[in-house]
Amino acid sequence: MVGSQTTEQGDCSKFKGARPHCCKKDPTVVDLLPGAPYNQQIANCCKGGVLSSWAQDPSNAVSSFQLIVGSAGTTNKTVKLPKNFTLKSPGPGYTCGPAKIVRPTQFLTSDKRRVTQALMTWNITCTYSQLLAQRTPTCCVSLSSFYNDTIVKCPTCTCGCQNKTQPDSCV
Repeated sequence: MVGSQTTEQGDCSKFKGARPHCCKKDPTVVDLLPGAPYNQQIANCCKGGVLSSWAQDPSNAVSSFQLIVGSAGTTNKTVKLPKNFTLKSPGPGYTCGPAKIVRPTQFLTSDKRRVTQALMTWNITCTYSQLLAQRTPTCCVSLSSFYNDTIVKCPTCTCGCQNKTQPDSCV
């Protein structure tokens, strides 16, 4: 595993010789902290789990890690995509979509003379929703130095437009 680590190793007693990083079927994977040793890093890793929103800073809205699944098989037909991927955070509000296969990641060997590639690479996109995070979403209040509500308007559906009978009001 590169760019992250699991919180528990699990029972690796059936392995002889070198022990895997983790032997659990449903591991909890955490991002490494900034400043992790270079031999444990990969591009877009090591942010300590702190990500920006896509709108604020797209370059810091992505986190990556690399893992080798030892008993997954040797072809892209035997490797199975992860299911029920969950982004845990201090509070609720995140949902993750299904894993999507993308072009396999390529690696340059240490002598920089050969390119190898991963058996399979996938992306999982997780999004944050304020409606999932709290039952009553925060609403925008427009204040103006001229006491005129046409100067600074709140965005449409600031409160989620939840009230079906009165579309312009919040619940």
